[in-house]
Parts: sequence; C-alpha cells; structure tokens
Amino acid sequence: MASGTQWSSLLKAATLDLPPAYFGMVMATGIISLAAHMLGLTLLAYLLFYLNIVAYGVLWLLHGLRLVWFPRRFMADMLDHARGPGYFTWVASSAVLGTQFVVLAHSYNVALALWILTSLLWLGLTYTFFTVSVVKKDKPPLQEGINGSWLLAVVATQSVAVLSAHIAADWPQPYRLELNFLALSMWLWGGMLYIWMISLIFYRYYFFPFSPSDLAPPFWISMGAMAISTLAGSLLIANSPDAPYLESLLPFLKGFTIFYWATGTWWVPMLFLLGIWRHVIRRFPLEYDPLYWGAVFPMGMYTAATHQMNQAMEFGFLEIIPDVFLYIALLAWGMTFFGLLHSISRHARLHLGRKP
Repeated sequence: MASGTQWSSLLKAATLDLPPAYFGMVMATGIISLAAHMLGLTLLAYLLFYLNIVAYGVLWLLHGLRLVWFPRRFMADMLDHARGPGYFTWVASSAVLGTQFVVLAHSYNVALALWILTSLLWLGLTYTFFTVSVVKKDKPPLQEGINGSWLLAVVATQSVAVLSAHIAADWPQPYRLELNFLALSMWLWGGMLYIWMISLIFYRYYFFPFSPSDLAPPFWISMGAMAISTLAGSLLIANSPDAPYLESLLPFLKGFTIFYWATGTWWVPMLFLLGIWRHVIRRFPLEYDPLYWGAVFPMGMYTAATHQMNQAMEFGFLEIIPDVFLYIALLAWGMTFFGLLHSISRHARLHLGRKP
C-alpha cells in the first residue's frame, strides 16, 4: 500500500509542470454539455455538467497547490510567450461553467458569482500578460513566440460577452441594458483582437518553416475563437428586443455574426486536412496531451454556435451541421477523456513504485 509520502510526491509531481491551459478541459466539457442540451440530449448534458463542476474544483485546487509549492514556475508560465496564453482558459472556463448554471440549473446567483470571477480574471490576466509581453526585455522570435493559443485571449473576451448576454436576459431593467452593452462591447473588442492576432499567426504559418510539431492542438482555437464570436453575436440578436441600441444595430449584428460563422467554417476542413497531414502523412504520434482539450473545445463550440445562429436568424437549413458535428465533438471528447484517465493511471503507477 502506498504511503502518505508517496501520495504527496505524486501530487507534487502532478502540479510541478501542470499546464496553465488545463482549464481547457472545463471549456470543452462545458460547451459539449450545452450543445447536447440544445439538441435534446438532456441526460448527457447534465452528466457532463456535474462532471464539469468536479473538474473545475479539482483544477483550482491543483493550480492553487502549484502556486504554493512552485511559485516561480507558476509566475514564469504566466509571463512566457508560449505558455502564458493558457491562463486565459481560466477566464473562459469560468464563463462556460457560469453559462451551464444559467441554462441547465437556472441558478443565477451562482452564475453571477462566476460572472464576477470571470470579469476579474479577464481584467487581471489581460493587462498582466499583454503589458509584460510588451515591456519585457527578452522576447522570442515570431516563429517561436506565437501560436494558436494566443487566440485564447479572444475566446476569453467573447466568453465574457456570452455569459453577460445570458445573465442579462434574466435581469430587470436598467441592469439588463447595461449588461447587454457590456456584452456588445466585449463582442466587438474580441473581433478586433482576432483580426490583429490571426494576421500574425497567418504570417508565421505561411512564411516560416512549418513542422508537424508546430501544429499543436491549440491551432484549433483559430476556429474556436470565431465559433464563440458567432455564439455571442447570436445571443445579442436574441436579446435585441430588450435593448433598443441592439435593435438599431440588428443588420450589423446579423452581418458580423454570419461573417464570424463563415470564417470559422472555413477553418474546419483546413484543420482536418492539416491533422491528416500531421498524423497520417508525417506520422506524428497521437498521444494524450492536455493541450488536446484546446482542440475539443472548438468542435463543441462550433456545434453550439451554429445551432444558436440558426435559431437567431431563423434559417432552419443549417441544423444538419450541429446534428452531425455534436457526435464528432463527443467522439473527440471521449478519446481525450480516455487519454486523461490513462495518463493519470500510468503516472500513478510510476510514482507509487509499480511497473507501468
């Protein structure tokens, strides 16, 4: 039987290099839960909701222990060009869980608490990461310093817009107006931020050497950032009767929501083709990596966003996409979750003195 010292050693080993982006698991699980609820898979939606609550709490505990045990590593990650953007998953995961509490539990008090936490995390991380990235002396070259994970800042921004729009629908006036205005402002800023960042990412990927290892799972955030922008725009359209300024902007809101959706849709076949090139043609090993949650999340978000836009625009003909894509997202989630369990089991056996 393992001793307390062995278990302590295992826990420290688990937190030593814990990726900041691990909250992507909460993002992925939460959005697939919401997509399942939208498409009538109620039992699955609630099972994933309860699992997400546990995962969210466990990750906060592990990151808290990491801050206590390894503060230098914790802060070094936050200031690193490659790993730092992973902290934006803390913002988005809190917002996605808050949205689950609104949609699935109708618990607006919990959602409000998560909205406050989300907003504070967004403010703190946005201005810490981007300010330090500007003023620090030693910076990596573009081809090493930027990747798809930088677009997590866009996802975090749009997640504030999504949760604000959901809470606004239940709040009395005049707070409803104010929350919708905040959601609109964050939606617009997130779109501007995407334009800045995707320009650099395009330049890096198309004009510098590109290897299979460069195609890390967060590259999928290129699509996920547009999908969550589509979701936020669709919610603003749905909220327009409660906010005159949104109603006056309806043609703009609808046009830009379709623009975001079309951009995200363009990425879908491109990402699958690049995935085939990476794993089939170049035979890059397909092993569990916490960053794969950053690839699962965009699939779930594209499902939910397409369904929400289809309803907001009253199209009808787009529903076949979420009907199919939900199962692709569920397959990706299941494979990644199995990989997580296998990784935990393997590391536990190693650190508890048994053969893997």
